[in-house]
Amino acid sequence: MARLRRFSSYRRTQRPYTRVSKFREKSYIRMTPNTRIIRFDMGNLQKTFPCQVKLAVKTELNIRDNAIESARTVSNRVLESTLGTTGFNMKVRAYPHHVLRENPIASGAGADRFSTGMKKSFGKPIGQACLLKKGQVLFQVGVDEKNIPLAKTAMRKAATKLPCTCSIEIVK
Repeated sequence: MARLRRFSSYRRTQRPYTRVSKFREKSYIRMTPNTRIIRFDMGNLQKTFPCQVKLAVKTELNIRDNAIESARTVSNRVLESTLGTTGFNMKVRAYPHHVLRENPIASGAGADRFSTGMKKSFGKPIGQACLLKKGQVLFQVGVDEKNIPLAKTAMRKAATKLPCTCSIEIVK
């Protein structure tokens, strides 16, 4: 069964070594996988709301795109179920540029015949992640002043889906 690799090996934030060449065959990363974040702007995009509720990360880390997508769907569901699609404006403020790689190592009987070991061990792209700095805003929700508690609830539920501790800020 295919599973996601544990993210503890990718959590450290370092500058990725990608070597992009003008010739595709000589680039180390030849293609980037599709991002799993479906929508970056939700709700009423025309109206400007007086209050902003922001979810910021407290530590510097990488966050995989499917974790951001699950946090987005949870918070969007909370907001849409009570306010509808016109009562809020939500933005995802980070984009997963960082390409995650894995060197596939074969195991089992006869694996030594077709496994290359650590030769050509750069790895193939398996996913994407966001490099986030301490205090960087990940989600931003615009609501009216009476709906601030609901937006805080949505951001708190989104924070449970993320692999870090987050802070919720209210800007009026």
